[in-house]
Amino acid sequence: MKKTFLILAFVGLFSCQNEKSEIVKEVEIIKTEESMPDSVLRHVVYFSFKDSSSQDDIQEVIDAFRNLQNEIPGIQSFEWGVNSSPEGINKGLTHAFTLTFHSAEDRDAYLPHPAHKAFGEVLGPHLKDVCVVDYWTRH
Repeated sequence: MKKTFLILAFVGLFSCQNEKSEIVKEVEIIKTEESMPDSVLRHVVYFSFKDSSSQDDIQEVIDAFRNLQNEIPGIQSFEWGVNSSPEGINKGLTHAFTLTFHSAEDRDAYLPHPAHKAFGEVLGPHLKDVCVVDYWTRH
């Protein structure tokens, strides 16, 4: 009888821990969903670099661009990559960068931010061409 009671107590304790764990997970999911807006603002930037720019120069630009998320509060995420489309219609633009903002105000604060202007100084000597597209995501 004593063994049965201990086993039942252990099972009960374990199932309470599981329920608590599931409740915590549900609360975390709800908090995440509440903090995520229905739509986000994507700031997409395409660059091509001068033929005189080395791979080290280009990497310096990429690193400086990536670091903006550490210096400018409104940037929610940063992604980048090199064009790999087989279509050949990229008009010479080779590098794509996507910054995500939760509001137009965050994006608008990013544009004149001193860190963004300092990034322009790093980019300037190597930039051949640029295209920028901002859009609100739709589901």
